[in-house]
Amino acid sequence: MAVPQPRSGVVALVGRPNAGKSTLLNRLLGHKVSIVSNKPQTTRNRIVGILNEPRGQIAFLDTPGIHRPLHKLNVRMMHHVRESFGEADIVALIVDASEAFGKGDEYVIEMLREQKAKQPESKRFVILNKIDLLKKNRLLPMIQQYSGFELFDEIVPLSASSGEGADELATLFFGNLKPGPPTYPTEDFTTQPERFFAAEIIREKVLQNTSDELPYTTAVSVDRFEDDEEKNLIKIWATIVVERESQKPIVIGKRGDMVKRIGTEARLELEAILGAKVYLDLHVGVHESWREDERFLGDLERPLE
Repeated sequence: MAVPQPRSGVVALVGRPNAGKSTLLNRLLGHKVSIVSNKPQTTRNRIVGILNEPRGQIAFLDTPGIHRPLHKLNVRMMHHVRESFGEADIVALIVDASEAFGKGDEYVIEMLREQKAKQPESKRFVILNKIDLLKKNRLLPMIQQYSGFELFDEIVPLSASSGEGADELATLFFGNLKPGPPTYPTEDFTTQPERFFAAEIIREKVLQNTSDELPYTTAVSVDRFEDDEEKNLIKIWATIVVERESQKPIVIGKRGDMVKRIGTEARLELEAILGAKVYLDLHVGVHESWREDERFLGDLERPLE
């Protein structure tokens, strides 16, 4: 009996903000590569997560939530989405099934129609996420609605948070990819450099701890990153950037307790992920127009020299 050839390809995870793309990626990989928050626009860059198994290799592109851009930051985010369309063998639209279909969803469907016209050879899936929050009698009408768009090769209900349906989805992905060699080293599970990953983990802790007090107008800049392999020690100097002077005390907290908590949580998680001791030095800075500053935005995406 012939052994099936390993398959290889690229799957772009796209959808509106808070649909659960990052949660699904982490679930499929069994590794955390994408930060998660209940705030919109948490994912700002394209995150590459790599699934390696005997069936082959899938490179997942976790993309920012699709929205109409208002700032240069948002324009960059939507550029990452469109770039991912161009690279994908499968475009997987993640939908929050617990939310009613609205104008934002119409906008996404129109984008996918354009993508289909440009790349008819790629496959399109719609993944109805958060079915654990959905009354069962609402699922069938939703499946029928998305089927009616005549855009999708597969419609898959699942819960990324519980894992229900995730294994079946992975099987469908592999089944729709062509046989081929892996694109990335099979020991890798992401292409993100450690410096970028450190900035993202710190930003996740800022989002989690500042709750509703801060909008999503914070960024994290890693100013220095040193890896001492002999001592198994990574030293990170980073700045949490806010837009207004009045926001600094929120991040710093009384007697510095908030920034200390953010630093401790980030350090412990980075030590667990990177397998090394981490020294983390955090500061808080103000840059009123960072979302419009092309140079600053570019520096956030570039690895340190």
